[in-house]
Amino acid sequence: MKKAKTMRLKAPDARGRFGLALVLAAVLFLSAGAEAWVFITPSGARYHREDCVTLRNSSRVSAVTIDEAVNAGRTPCAVCNPPPPDGETTPGTSAAAREGAAGSALYRVDIAIPGDAISGDAIPGAASSRADVSRMVSARVSRHVDGDTVRVSIPDPPPGLNHTETIRMIGVDTPETVHPTRQVEYFGREASDYTKSRLLGQTVLLAFDRELRDRYGRLLCYLYTGAGCFNAELIREGYAHAYTRFPFHFLEEFRELERGARAAGRGLWGVR
Repeated sequence: MKKAKTMRLKAPDARGRFGLALVLAAVLFLSAGAEAWVFITPSGARYHREDCVTLRNSSRVSAVTIDEAVNAGRTPCAVCNPPPPDGETTPGTSAAAREGAAGSALYRVDIAIPGDAISGDAIPGAASSRADVSRMVSARVSRHVDGDTVRVSIPDPPPGLNHTETIRMIGVDTPETVHPTRQVEYFGREASDYTKSRLLGQTVLLAFDRELRDRYGRLLCYLYTGAGCFNAELIREGYAHAYTRFPFHFLEEFRELERGARAAGRGLWGVR
């Protein structure tokens, strides 16, 4: 009578264990119904999509399931508009729609002020002076970068904004002073010093337009002081060009302000 052969299973090697781990991970993923993952930071109160611009300066970002984020008391980011916890589809997940979700809680001049300032059929008069400052976000200028860029702190940021933001002023372009590959341009120091003297340490009010942020993640704003729109002031006093490469609500007004500064020879339009 022959003895039955016994089979001894070999323990999987490192490659086998790795492959087994991948299979198990796939099984778990499928059994969980392909639950969406979101991203959080240790100190943040919101959860985000992986590509959210508000995470760019965060060194510690963790992936969790939406249920874990919600159970921990976190709320969805208004900038990137992550999917809801129940798996329902949310309209408007494009970049423009995400910005629109954040913008709905902010004072946007393109919505609040009547008329189409881009095509020139706005109500006569300075469109920027008709903005409602009582609806704007308050911030304190904590650092001056150059003539058209500042750093602010926001004590009580609404959805879509952070406690600290870098602001690029809408519709203005002052001569360069801090560009990594360019020399300091004519009248750049004067423009930079003017912004510093007028804004550093001061409380300003923030108004917004169609786009909330630029490609570098900087907040795009009109800054309002007690004297009115500071963006317009820079152009009117000859410290900046009207930056009309991209559309914005006060475009025609800013063009007219530049014409006036040029005709009067103010600032950078003066005799060299």
